[in-house]
Amino acid sequence: MEEQKSWCENLVSSFVDTFVDFCVTDGMFLPPSSPQSQSQSQHQQQLQTYYSSSSSSNNDTLNLNKDNKDRLIAVGDLHGDLPKTKESLRMAGLIDSDDSWSGGSSTLVQIGDVLDRGGQELKILYFLEKLKRQALKSGGNVITMNGNHEIMNVDGDFRYVTPSALDEFNNWAYWYSIGDQIKTLHLHQNAHDLFDGIPLSFPRVKREYVQGFRNRIAALRPNGPIATRFLSKNLTVVVVDESVFVHGGILPNHVDYGFQRINQEVSDWINGFNKRVDSNLVRGRNSLVWSRIFSNELPKDCDCSLLQHVLETIPGARRMIMGHTIQSSGINAVCDNTAIRIDVGMSKGCINGLPEVLEITQRSGVRILTSRQLQQIPAIVDSPDILIPLPKQVKVEA
Repeated sequence: MEEQKSWCENLVSSFVDTFVDFCVTDGMFLPPSSPQSQSQSQHQQQLQTYYSSSSSSNNDTLNLNKDNKDRLIAVGDLHGDLPKTKESLRMAGLIDSDDSWSGGSSTLVQIGDVLDRGGQELKILYFLEKLKRQALKSGGNVITMNGNHEIMNVDGDFRYVTPSALDEFNNWAYWYSIGDQIKTLHLHQNAHDLFDGIPLSFPRVKREYVQGFRNRIAALRPNGPIATRFLSKNLTVVVVDESVFVHGGILPNHVDYGFQRINQEVSDWINGFNKRVDSNLVRGRNSLVWSRIFSNELPKDCDCSLLQHVLETIPGARRMIMGHTIQSSGINAVCDNTAIRIDVGMSKGCINGLPEVLEITQRSGVRILTSRQLQQIPAIVDSPDILIPLPKQVKVEA
């Protein structure tokens, strides 16, 4: 009898969560998550830091597309622009006309900064989560990362939040609260105060934006519903085959600290398991998500010798791929193509740049997939490295 009661309660809770998701996303249903993911969501998550694009992260799935088994796609900062997000992934052949995963066993890395500057942040988070679950069923993988804007928002730093983004979080809080009330009434769960400890007003914040700030803090603070559900799964540094990914840049002290340790500590902080995370990792100009030491416009201003040293201390690493600093002329590489910069400022909240993504395969090497007509030919480069002119970059504060 108790088992039947528990089953019914889980069914009702799942239905309520699905109803809330549908309302928040204007009609998106998330595919069921694996039992392992469900159990991990309630406990300390063990994150994976090292991947091979030639093998599925899910050993139980069949590789349905052998042609894509070593295909690695990297996309830069998205900043709340869902149409540009979809345009990028469709251009890379990772989603179909129905916005469902069509990348087979490809691996996608999104390098962070989903949040801020745009008004569809939550929709992108849900969309990437949907693709994660669909990709796993095809033997593929979707890896999401922390940018400096994810860290800023968990810290309650909303300097780059737009009014439309506050509206999106107002909508989320409305439906989340309704779902919580339904669970309280029908499942006899204890009422949850979403706004516990959050001030009723903020200095220098206009009255019309106060509730939006409160909703955003509730969602994104450590142990907040959106933070734990989405951001806690992000990696801060990840190695896929010969490529190491980071939002800003990796320095020797980060390598010494240990990538797995970094990812776990940042995740535990976002989940609320730890009250703090080392600021040298995620705050300050020399942290993993803020550094621009390998993203300067001119090669002479990039510390290529330091980059070489860093890569030599990461087993098997050939290149570092990073976002954070807008490249107005498109994806480019410096330091003998060992530093690849992929933030093209595609969001309308940035410079409304043309979407571009980076593709790495054993057959074709490294190439840029772009909507710029001149760069679509040749389709396959002869060299496994990128050989393109240096771009003019766009300076931004964050």
